[in-house]
Amino acid sequence: MKKIIVTGALGQIGSELIGKLQNEYGENNVLSTDIRKPEHPIAGPFEVLDVTDGKKMHDLAKDFGADTIMHMAALLSATAEKNPMFAWNLNMGGLLNALEVARELNMQFFTPSSIGAFGPSTPKVNTSQDTLQRPTTMYGVNKVSGELLCDYYFSRFGIDTRGVRFPGLISYVAQPGGGTTDYAVDIYYKAIEEGKYESFIAAGTYMDMMYMPDALQAIVDLMEADPAKLVHRNAFNVTAMSFEPSQIAASIQKHIPDFTLSYNVDPARQAIADSWPDSIDPSAAVAEWGFKAQYDLDAMTADMLEKLKVKLQR
Repeated sequence: MKKIIVTGALGQIGSELIGKLQNEYGENNVLSTDIRKPEHPIAGPFEVLDVTDGKKMHDLAKDFGADTIMHMAALLSATAEKNPMFAWNLNMGGLLNALEVARELNMQFFTPSSIGAFGPSTPKVNTSQDTLQRPTTMYGVNKVSGELLCDYYFSRFGIDTRGVRFPGLISYVAQPGGGTTDYAVDIYYKAIEEGKYESFIAAGTYMDMMYMPDALQAIVDLMEADPAKLVHRNAFNVTAMSFEPSQIAASIQKHIPDFTLSYNVDPARQAIADSWPDSIDPSAAVAEWGFKAQYDLDAMTADMLEKLKVKLQR
């Protein structure tokens, strides 16, 4: 990678990914795009882009001289369920446009998949890289379709497509963005601001999670990996930890002893969580490109609380 265009650059992952890429490859070698203008100035070049506009995407990438496209624009799980037809058109239409741009300009390509690509019939514990995928949400259907489409563009057109299946991502930078796993972000904010949290996810509901610095490093490591060693190429399982709400609460209580957790379960988001694995197996990513997470739950909690106290001025 030398010159990179990023779609959805103001989203949950993109907003931090662009800084990581600028540090690695140079501020002027990363073109950030999003459907809306940033509320505050951001470093490096920026263009407004609706990813359903394939021609503009093509023209921006060509004029910038990009050799890599990172397609991050998508609606997240809970938001997609509220408007499934819009989610299909945006998630799949945008992905197809990005893949076509990569094909036309012979670019390296990355897009993230998700544990949402699994479904209730998927084995739930230590879910393997290659397994049954029958999701019951539009978001999940989009992700499975996207995994297959990226594989197709590699096998049919030789496009260097790469991707990971992200678990829930936890960050102190971006606010929760409509994902089912976002309780694990919001709980830290509420711990500092209110000393308590009411979880919309039920007690005992395990889901895989990862701290954003590990997620960003995984993207760079995969994109820089030797293609000859990539057997799967797309949709690599990656994870750092699996926990349920009371465990994250206990980790917070090591720093804020009076913090309390209660429950008010949201049936819609709980149904989505129940359809996902409790834990996934990242061994293919470890073997093929050396994936390794640095943060466990307690290390993440300590860093989250420290950074949020500065951010929230507490």
